This record gives sequence, structure tokens and C-alpha cells, in this order.
Amino acid sequence: MDRIECIVIGAGVVGLAIARALAMAGRDVIIIEAENDIGSGTSSRNSEVIHAGIYYPPGSMKARLCVDGRQRLYDYCEQHTIGHNRCGKLIVATNSAQHEGLDRIAARAQANGVGDLRRLSGTEARLMEPQLHCTKALLSPSTGIIDSHGLMTQLLADAEAAGASIAFQSEVVAAHVGTGDIVLDVETRGGDHMSLLAGMVINAAGLAAPRIARHFKGLPEQCVPSAFYSKGNYFSLAAKAPFSTLIYPLPEDGGLGVHLTLDMAGQARFGPDVEWLDIADDRQIDFKVDAHRADGFYESIRHYWPALPDGALQPSYAGVRPKLNDNKEDRDFFIQGPAAHGVPGLINLFGIESPGLTASLAIASHVCDLASEV
Repeated sequence: MDRIECIVIGAGVVGLAIARALAMAGRDVIIIEAENDIGSGTSSRNSEVIHAGIYYPPGSMKARLCVDGRQRLYDYCEQHTIGHNRCGKLIVATNSAQHEGLDRIAARAQANGVGDLRRLSGTEARLMEPQLHCTKALLSPSTGIIDSHGLMTQLLADAEAAGASIAFQSEVVAAHVGTGDIVLDVETRGGDHMSLLAGMVINAAGLAAPRIARHFKGLPEQCVPSAFYSKGNYFSLAAKAPFSTLIYPLPEDGGLGVHLTLDMAGQARFGPDVEWLDIADDRQIDFKVDAHRADGFYESIRHYWPALPDGALQPSYAGVRPKLNDNKEDRDFFIQGPAAHGVPGLINLFGIESPGLTASLAIASHVCDLASEV
């Protein structure tokens, strides 16, 4: 049986960032990915926004790792010429009843160390974006967008240059833990079976992380959280976008509202909305976008862009947030090492939703710190 020092399960942006960090620290690393390419799940089905760290509860892991990760990510993009644009974001109130909500957001941002927010009047915001309707706004100049595939490609290149390797179309189907190493049973899409002996396993499987964790015989059942799935649908704009800044309404339950973001080519997309899925596990997810959901999008968008033409939206894509509850409560990232569950060598990452992309390099650093304690 082959023995590997570190196995990272999952080749999304977080798994790749962790594999890179471990390999560059001199560890022997193999990445196991069930699909046939990197970033096939949540990492390629999001808004591709570099978040400033505004919304998250002060002191939370989301807040700390987002603020830290955002600067790391901008520096990394500059160093490796990864496509990105620090285009800024406007968080808008569309009536006076929402002004208090803007005040709460500004106070939370300040508590999180985001000190560059600017308060704008409706007139000042419209000078930036003439087609925008709002009564007040907050400008976040440190928010941006990124080519997420370019980022993941570079993370993998760095990991491989440091000696890491990746196995695609390979899925962990069983795992056994004891007093020493962890044995992973892996099945390839071609039907081959193999067993791998690992000194350390990082479960960064995203939506599948709770299901994968349940394969680990010897991991206490109560240490694996239930998984909930919040689908976010996106619609794209058929015409050229009249905005050069990201536009966000006030947050809603389970998400940040139907916002306007831009891709690196300047194409506008709207979303995500919040659609809770009643499914047993991640393998039952249907990523199709129901065109009828556009009705709700038109209504939401016209609060801040009244001139949105009829028929301008077309179904684009959908992503799913790996939630740890099914209610309004904002749950933090759940990064669980041996001190929490008692299994030597195992680190689980649960509930890595937004701002996971922004925080990916900081999450990797945090996991490396946990790994050094194993």
C-alpha cells in the first residue's frame, strides 16, 4: 500500500490553495478529485467577486479570513498576472426605510477592519452610475472581480511545481482511522480500486464534505454536521451593461440579495437568488436554471435599476451554497482539526461558502497551521 504524507480531497479553489501551501512547505501532497477537472463545483459557480469583508459577524472566521485573504489574493493576482479588476461595489438603499440597514453594514465593516467604505448620497451614487436608483449608498473600493479559473489554474501549477500531484475522476468511498495513519479506499471512474495510506487527510470536498466525512470509520458521528443546500440562480443580461461598478441591494435571508456583478469581459450577470433544495445529498443537485424564476429577478433588480428592459434577462448558470443550517442564522466556516474530533491527521472543512474564494489563501494558511500541530 502506497503511503502519502498529505492527501487533499477536493480540487476546488480552497483545496488547491491548501495543496499549494502544504507542498510549498515541503510536504508530499496528492490531490484527489472526483470530477475530471479542477473547480467543477462551487468554485466555478459563483459571482467571482473578491469581497472586502463587510458583512460577516465581527470576530468570526469568515470576517478574519476574508479581510486577510482579500489582500493576499490581490497580491497573488498581481504577482502571477491573474485577471482581476478592483472595480468597487455600491451597496444601495432604495428607500429611506433601508438607511438604518446601511448604517448597520457600515458599523460591521468597521468592526471587521474594513476602513475604506464611503457613504454616498443618492445624488453622489448616481454621478457614478447614472442609471442607478438609490436614496443612499456605501461605496466599497476594495471589492473586485477575478478570473476564478485563472486563479485555480495558477494554484495547481504552483502546487505541482512544488511536487504535488493530482488524481482526477477518483472518489473516496471509504476511510479507516486508527492510532496512526488513515487508510483511504479510492475508486476511479473507470472502476479501478486502490487503497492509500496517508499521514494526513484534508477534507476540502465542498458540497460533498459532510458526505465524505461520514466515510471515516472512527470519526464520531456527532462531529459531522448535517448538510443543507441553498441554490443560487444567475441570469445574464442580453445587452451591454450600463454599469461599471458592482451593485448590491441590502442582504436578504440566506444570501446577499440579487446583485449585479460583472465578469472580466464586462458582461453583466444578476444573482444569486435563494432557493432551498430538499435533497438527501450533494449528488442529487440539479444545476439547471428555471427560466420562470426571471419574474422575481425583474422585480428585485428594478428596485435599483428601474430601466431594466422587458426580455433582457436570460438563464445563465446556478451554484449551490454548502450550508450548515436551513434558517436565517449566518453560520461561520467550520474548520475542524484533531483537537475537535479526536482523529489524528484529519482536518475537515465544512460550510465553506462565500467568502471562500476570497479567503482561499488565508484558509490555506490556517489549515497549514493546524497541520503543523498534527
